[in-house]
Amino acid sequence: MPLTPASIARFAALLGDETRAGMCLALLDGRAWTAGELARHTGVAPSTATEHLSALVGAGALTERRQGRHRYVRLAGPEVARLLEDLGVLVGESVRPSSFRAVHADARLRAARTCYDHLAGAAGVALLDGMAGAGFLTAGDAPALTPAGSRWFSGLDVEPGADARPTARACLDWTERREHLGGSLGAALLATALRRGWVLRVESLPRALTVTDAGRDAFRTHLGVDLGAPGGGGGQP
Repeated sequence: MPLTPASIARFAALLGDETRAGMCLALLDGRAWTAGELARHTGVAPSTATEHLSALVGAGALTERRQGRHRYVRLAGPEVARLLEDLGVLVGESVRPSSFRAVHADARLRAARTCYDHLAGAAGVALLDGMAGAGFLTAGDAPALTPAGSRWFSGLDVEPGADARPTARACLDWTERREHLGGSLGAALLATALRRGWVLRVESLPRALTVTDAGRDAFRTHLGVDLGAPGGGGGQP
């Protein structure tokens, strides 16, 4: 299908609605959500959430799966997640958090979070810097896995999936304004970190991650990267 001004305008109009945009941002945690969960998250009625989700699925931004009486939706793929993150970089921080709760949530997301299926925030940026500094990835806008990096990742049982994405990709972080590691390698690294308990999901805050003591020790040992205090991100010492 050819790209036309009308098709771009239609898709932009979908994200121009605050509720639909909020649903898409919640789904950046990489997991499937039910329509009811997204309704509660965005503060709309279930029937309203269903209408919004149908529009997003119809436009190809989300995919859906029905299981029993539940309807699960998720982002259609990493390209949609990248679009949302890129919009975040362009838009910047339009409204600063005003309450203590909002400030705390903002700090958690900036420190460590998911960007669809890979690690983002200060922690993600610091890890990419560490991998480049150790010679595991080439530096720059198009990182490539080096032979030393292949051996290092294999030693950690990090195996990138066989999908259509690049193995390694520099993904511009919307809070840090620097790159973190995306691609199938970034996804495999986050999966390993979650499996080993190096990072934990913050269930009360979609997308937020906590770097555990074990994670800080592991990243310091393997990469010389100091991710700071519990719950925080950080950079290299």
